[in-house]
Amino acid sequence: MTDEPARPHVLSTRAPQVRPRAEGWTQQKDAEGRPLLQFGSPKRGKPPAHLADLTPEQRVAKVAQLGLPGFRAAQVEKHYFTHYTSDPAQMTDLPASGREELVAGLLPPLLTEVRRLQTDRGDTVKFLWKLHDGALVESVLMRYPGRITLCVSSQAGCGMNCPFCATGQAGLTRNMSAAEIVAQVVRANRLIRDGGLGDPRGVGHDDERVTNIVFMGMGEPLANYARVLQAVRVMTDKKHGMGMSARGITVSTVGLVPAIRKLADEGIPVTFALSLHAPDDGLRDEMIPINSRWKVDEALDAARAYFDKTGRRVSIEYALIKDMNDHAWRADLLAEKLNARGRGWVHVNPIPLNPTPGSVWTSSEKPVQDEFVRRLNDAGIPTTLRDTRGKEIDGACGQLVATEADAEAAEAVSAS
Repeated sequence: MTDEPARPHVLSTRAPQVRPRAEGWTQQKDAEGRPLLQFGSPKRGKPPAHLADLTPEQRVAKVAQLGLPGFRAAQVEKHYFTHYTSDPAQMTDLPASGREELVAGLLPPLLTEVRRLQTDRGDTVKFLWKLHDGALVESVLMRYPGRITLCVSSQAGCGMNCPFCATGQAGLTRNMSAAEIVAQVVRANRLIRDGGLGDPRGVGHDDERVTNIVFMGMGEPLANYARVLQAVRVMTDKKHGMGMSARGITVSTVGLVPAIRKLADEGIPVTFALSLHAPDDGLRDEMIPINSRWKVDEALDAARAYFDKTGRRVSIEYALIKDMNDHAWRADLLAEKLNARGRGWVHVNPIPLNPTPGSVWTSSEKPVQDEFVRRLNDAGIPTTLRDTRGKEIDGACGQLVATEADAEAAEAVSAS
């Protein structure tokens, strides 16, 4: 039997109902036995201050502190954001005297590449990065027809504690700085420039760079609000940053309602995505622990308000998990809730689950996926099944970190 409510106009699939549960790890609980939510970043050593953490005015002031005229800041900006380099030897327009000190002061190293995995076709690359304090994060670079997308991390680990998420297993290590977020884009652009992402055109790469950013890597972006917004400002700044289109940047959240409303007031027309995964509170309470704070209807109301304020169509992300949330009646309920808030404001992206290794949870079967999408489209909700990438390289964020952590733990045991 499913959890389907008594709604006679909806056909029941009578599929089984799988309950969400953590597998192979212990979900952290609070004193009342509820899944623990971590909003604050644990106290750790801060990453070194970097050009991308500063406003343009602060950069000029920093250069002046180093004893150089303020216009040198713009030159360093161009090298880092346009030429993707932090190597003083390549910055020959800077005076040789004091050049290394200037670059060291503005562009301290932030990411050390630990591993890089690439699909056989070369169109998807996954990076494992080590931060200054040893924390591990991931990013995934994907080539699609007409665009290049980078999925970035905004936190080391995540405090939202969702049982089906590989990142959630680790808990929250710390927030990432704005510069650590931006550095993922710079390093990806350098790889593209150097020909490291398969190019079907077979031509040069000088004209290519990341065109789309999705904050769907490790972490809950809106729990690291100030640093994520600073990173977005750097990415979109045409004079002092990377000059990207805000419309090509997607900020995703599991449903931090006050932060969604705050984002709508920023005046930066990024695409907003709500990771919903269930339209009914009964299931979403178990799948997405933040639902204990802000329910489905509250999250959808905030999403609609984002559209009203910005005019930007909202994306609803929905991981399709076999026999858990892929029932036909749930597609109907989702359509009903979205249509109740008007037409033309939302687009649904069902995503076949990329399961963690050894999980009994798996993606929905193809006919079930097709039926879910059909019901939404028939209800007038634009719906597109997401093209998943990187299964052969553990594409879901958190999987590579977990693998590396296990390897480090095994090495430590063998050395003891």
